[in-house]
Amino acid sequence: MARGDNSVLIVGSVALDSVETPTGKVERALGGAAVYSAVAASFFAAVRIVGVVGDDFPEEHLAFLISRGIDTSGLQVAKGKKTFHWQGAYLDDLNNAQTIKTELNVFENFKPELPSEYRLSKYVFLANIDPDLQLEVLDQIDSPQLVACDTMNFWIERKHPSLLNVLRKVDVAFMNDAEARLLTGQTNLNRAAHEIHKLGPNYVVIKKGEHGAVLYCDSDLCFMAAPYPLYEVVDPTGAGDTFAGGFMGYMAQAGVIDRDHLRRAVVYGSTLASFNVQDFSLNRLRTLTMNDINNRYEEFRRIVHFEPVE
Repeated sequence: MARGDNSVLIVGSVALDSVETPTGKVERALGGAAVYSAVAASFFAAVRIVGVVGDDFPEEHLAFLISRGIDTSGLQVAKGKKTFHWQGAYLDDLNNAQTIKTELNVFENFKPELPSEYRLSKYVFLANIDPDLQLEVLDQIDSPQLVACDTMNFWIERKHPSLLNVLRKVDVAFMNDAEARLLTGQTNLNRAAHEIHKLGPNYVVIKKGEHGAVLYCDSDLCFMAAPYPLYEVVDPTGAGDTFAGGFMGYMAQAGVIDRDHLRRAVVYGSTLASFNVQDFSLNRLRTLTMNDINNRYEEFRRIVHFEPVE
């Protein structure tokens, strides 16, 4: 594609997930941070995905990604190897996953290699992977316009220096409230976001699960998104990744980076995440339409609207 196109490049895990929640369970269903975020972003923009799978990765999963218009030429297939498998349960608290088993398989030796046209991507999302791998990706990118990263407690504790190097090079940092507090040592989220901003990112998005999300612009609190009032959550797996993918997809579609578009991106990210948790794996996103998304976006807007004091 030509230099300057608004495709979203997403690098991260592609997985087979086994998940149990109070409403049921699935075995070896499609999952992974790169998959959730890529499918969410695909509602708004062209998407390129970089990851690795084994030759046990079902053809129907690959066909689904392609059907969403996702470019999979950056998806490596390791012959004779098995795909990354995560098994977890949400039995006591839907906000916290209990990891039962993690089988890294092909992901253990994953080295992201970007096809030449991917290097021109202007919108880049570094999903939750080893910060050293995130840095390898950034070294292969030519003049990106907006770069975002996600992380987790494991990397904050085990790869702290590498994570700091990543944060120096990105524009947007996605973290949940526990991760932000762990990284900065600040219990107050406003102070935590201010400390993260000083590490490099211009924008910090604190994901608060069922309590919404908060956007900080240049360390100032510039937007709070309310949670969508769901009556039942089936499977929260991938909600944060779906949020980030929706955010980045909308920003790529808009092609403009300012506070108004960033605020809308947060609401679109929250909207996609609210759909994702209504079924296992990516099942709800498979049937989702842009009309569904825009209708719920308007519901979000109606919920938080209020009039000024006369």
